[in-house]
Amino acid sequence: MLNRLLRPQAPLRAASSLLQKPVSALPRFQFRGMHNVPQLIHGQNFKENGVSELLSPEAFDFSWTQYQTLLLDKLNLLTQDTVDADLKPADLLVKYSRSAEMASVFNHASMAHNNHFFFNCLAPVQTEIPANFAKDIADTCSSVESLKLDFLATANAMFGPGFVWLAKNLDKSGMLQIFCTYNAGSPYPAAHTRRQSVDMATHTRETALGNQYAGSMGAHSANTRKLAPGALDVEPILCVNTWEHVWMMDYGIGGKAEFLERWWNRINWEVVYENYNAASTGRGHRVAGAWRNI
Repeated sequence: MLNRLLRPQAPLRAASSLLQKPVSALPRFQFRGMHNVPQLIHGQNFKENGVSELLSPEAFDFSWTQYQTLLLDKLNLLTQDTVDADLKPADLLVKYSRSAEMASVFNHASMAHNNHFFFNCLAPVQTEIPANFAKDIADTCSSVESLKLDFLATANAMFGPGFVWLAKNLDKSGMLQIFCTYNAGSPYPAAHTRRQSVDMATHTRETALGNQYAGSMGAHSANTRKLAPGALDVEPILCVNTWEHVWMMDYGIGGKAEFLERWWNRINWEVVYENYNAASTGRGHRVAGAWRNI
């Protein structure tokens, strides 16, 4: 009897042990729909040199090559031989943002997307903000320096891992907006139920925050059936990754503020401005422009 009870768990234990192995130990399976690590704009430069004055080659390899590979290997394991095998992470994060039972697929897809967004907005050298964009920033944020101070203060104050986003608010004539997503939360209106825009350690269950239980199981799973109230029509154009594995190798346990200051000087403002201009003027549930393909 005991053997019969334990036997069905063997495949689950085997899959669990596979997912816990380091990325270098994962076998390279052949999947019907393979999610591969995408190419970065300056990927070859970063691979050889790291991100100058921001990330060493070892830290870049750890936080991009190894970590992104791990995310996508796990996503492949979760979606192989299913209708989701050929879907991009951007499509998967929207599809499962309100499905508690598919939280693992959402988390890996959203984290892979967010991490790609962060690294693709980096440059090997300091870049200038296009004059027209600098004017738009000044119109909504007083000045570029004000935007920098608010953005870095927000990121430095985050208690816990996540991302800080700069987004174009399409409900307010393109004004810029700063907000956080914790863990693998998504910035997109279509996935608003999984934005995870607050540190839940500082809020009670009764706090009116929209659908704060999205992705949970049991008694709270019913909360994922409705679109969260207050979803803003925004499209992200820039983000910084505040997960410790990105910066701790180079900056140490107390080095987050220095990492953020150096990150600001390695933003690829040409890419950010392209994202800003590409932001749709329409409304509805979508993932912005080029990021739809990530």
